[in-house]
Amino acid sequence: MTNASKGINLPVDELRNLHIGTPSYRSLKDNLARLFRAGPDGTLTHEPVLFTRGTETHGIILIAGAGAGKTPDIGEAIGSIEALTDNHETGVPRYIHVTVGSPATLRSLAVQFLEKLGLDGVGDRVKVHELWTMVRRRLQRLGISLVVVDEVHDMFRSTPGSETDAMFRMMKSLMQGDHPVVLLLGGTERLLAVTGLDAQVNRRFRKVIAQPLDCGGNADSIHKTVAFYAGKAGLALSIRDDLAVRLIHGARYRFGRCVEITIAAIDEALRAGDDTLTGQHFETAWGMEEGCPLTANVFAVEDFMSIQLEDDDEIGERIQVAREKKRRAKATPKSKRGKKVA
Repeated sequence: MTNASKGINLPVDELRNLHIGTPSYRSLKDNLARLFRAGPDGTLTHEPVLFTRGTETHGIILIAGAGAGKTPDIGEAIGSIEALTDNHETGVPRYIHVTVGSPATLRSLAVQFLEKLGLDGVGDRVKVHELWTMVRRRLQRLGISLVVVDEVHDMFRSTPGSETDAMFRMMKSLMQGDHPVVLLLGGTERLLAVTGLDAQVNRRFRKVIAQPLDCGGNADSIHKTVAFYAGKAGLALSIRDDLAVRLIHGARYRFGRCVEITIAAIDEALRAGDDTLTGQHFETAWGMEEGCPLTANVFAVEDFMSIQLEDDDEIGERIQVAREKKRRAKATPKSKRGKKVA
């Protein structure tokens, strides 16, 4: 890596490590704090608050679209409770963060939990209920108080309903017993639609919903965010009045994506040796990210609001449907393919 590249990468990396609090983040932080007991001096401890006569914990469901900044918000909220970030007895944090793999099964989810808990290479012959018993024991042994399960909506892409219900029941059971933990589930809007059908989920989980940005109500704050990041990178700012609205639309109305696009534009400016961040840098950065022609670039055309942008969740859903069709086609005998009914 050249010295010039280092001089660009360092400030860009620093920008990526910044965190700006949003209303949904503040709500997440506040609700998470309510689920842990305070010590004599008022400082939050790692001990969960127990409900239902001391028999179970409660949890949080964080709903945020792809690119809203859900994962950074979770990390910052956990970091605000010092007792969760370090266990002096074990040398590891008092929480684990699991991202659901797709497709997910009760077994694969248990294996993911165990890997995060330091147990790799679990044998295929171990029964599923034994795996979850191992999970419980490891949570207790390591003094884990918080379990974060991210991308939970992926459990609903191709997993049978009965399997999904079993996974939910098993995760909820971690909130009871001799060592109950707090659960923080994160996912897109699909998660809210599914969990809303479960009365026990509604009772046990607080809901934090990251609202999409609004062009009228949030344009000014997004403009200030762009100016803030440009200033941090040592750049002046020269953008047209409607760039914030273009940015909101191009980011699918997600705050996290607005930040990512802004940082990418700043990176373009620094690599070009420019001292001012302009709309051209946004046009270049967004075009490379989207792989779109100039006529479909929200930072290039006048009627940018007419450009229809697909969401990652919608794309993922279509990919999964296509995979299922391909799988069913392979499972169908050749003699039956294309046969018409008289």
